[in-house]
Amino acid sequence: MNTEWIYCPICGNKIRTMIRKDTELRNFPLYCPKCRQETLINAKDLQITVIQKQER
Repeated sequence: MNTEWIYCPICGNKIRTMIRKDTELRNFPLYCPKCRQETLINAKDLQITVIQKQER
């Protein structure tokens, strides 16, 4: 099965979460431990779309 790491849309570092080709995420709160930012994303067919960047 084809899998890929998710990268932070703010700082570009690799997150500890992997997605597969058949993974679908809707309104997923993606947290980056390095930049300490949370971002809402959608993912389908290994394509990630940023919904909202939440700045602290």
